[in-house]
Amino acid sequence: MNASDGDSRPPNAGRILVVDDDPTVAEVVTGYLRRAGYTVDRAADGHQALAAAAHGPDLVVLDLMLPGIDGLEVCRRLRATEHGARLPVVMLTAKGDESDRILGLELGADDYVTKPFSPRELVLRVRSVLRRAGAAAAPVSAAPAPVLASGDVELDPQARRAHRSGVELSLTLREFDLLAFFLRHPGRAFGREELMQQVWGWEFGDLSTVTVHVRRLREKIEDDPAAPRLITTVWGVGYRYDPVGS
Repeated sequence: MNASDGDSRPPNAGRILVVDDDPTVAEVVTGYLRRAGYTVDRAADGHQALAAAAHGPDLVVLDLMLPGIDGLEVCRRLRATEHGARLPVVMLTAKGDESDRILGLELGADDYVTKPFSPRELVLRVRSVLRRAGAAAAPVSAAPAPVLASGDVELDPQARRAHRSGVELSLTLREFDLLAFFLRHPGRAFGREELMQQVWGWEFGDLSTVTVHVRRLREKIEDDPAAPRLITTVWGVGYRYDPVGS
């Protein structure tokens, strides 16, 4: 791993780990992130990425095409650890690699940017993901957010913890936000575009991102994800959370 870049930046701006074996891409991304106020560490392959991630970055920008261990396997291994399960990950993918992009989302990536990409867009994506992650670290207010409960599903927004039948759910940042949104709006159908705006904060983007996250969430809260009774599909509209599984 390269030495940290930008340690003189404000300490609360966030520390980003950039993983890319192309030194030009890594340098450009690092430069834009530094100018946006972030501290940046860099890794050039999968082994370095896993080692660097153990030092607690706030977010990982992860290229899929890496020597040694590819980005998909890095993401898989991160999600298998206690810290990595909640670590925000923004993937960098080639524009035509839709199958890899979908698989990356299936493995728990929070967002992606396709190459060639605008560095400004990447910074905006990073900022959006960190903004939501920062809500989890915000000081406890005088009026903390109430615990959300529906049947045997319970979610504590303040503690950023969710349980089903008393068993804690291992949710990524976006999965947690998506479940919280559904619990706050039971019985109402939402289109994928609306979910993208409300949960991701994007005005536009690949709607398969929503589809994949709904599928992952079903795998964690449904008795039978192939025949969901909590998060149901409303054909021609999108999805609805049915609190009683009707």
